[in-house]
Amino acid sequence: MRVSFNVNGEDVTADNVWPGESLLYVLRERLGLPGSKNACEQGECGSCTVYFDGVTACSCMIAAGQAEGREVRTVEGLAEEPGKGGDRTLSTVQEAFVEAGAVQCGFCTPGLLVQTDDLIERTVGAGRAAPDDSEIREALAGNLCRCTGYEKIIDAVHLAAERRAAAGSTS
Repeated sequence: MRVSFNVNGEDVTADNVWPGESLLYVLRERLGLPGSKNACEQGECGSCTVYFDGVTACSCMIAAGQAEGREVRTVEGLAEEPGKGGDRTLSTVQEAFVEAGAVQCGFCTPGLLVQTDDLIERTVGAGRAAPDDSEIREALAGNLCRCTGYEKIIDAVHLAAERRAAAGSTS
């Protein structure tokens, strides 16, 4: 089957998709977007988290055919639009994860970045106070990490929220 949808603002088509194929497989193998990781294939670890019509979801649990006519935003789509040099720049969330040392092996990182972006958008981006530790832990509860112990991840979320709030107050 043929599946046409929008990924990171670009209309795409994937051909020869078999009925049981996951959106994750199509993103990684057919469209060349390897950011979302294939870890558990059961929607338990969060490594494949993407925005699906504006809501975070595990792409391993979405049949590729369900993406027809829909919008998907992957971790690659978090980067800022190209600047003068044509290269994309890291988003505030991505920069905060790097600076806080929240990236270790990197396998869980894409899902954590998407989920963090969503949390900050729902809080700071909506004019609310930055999330506290309990809100962060709840928002990231579906994302498993075996390397960091989560403290640096929480630090990165706080840093990204602070920067987003500061950027919002200057606009």
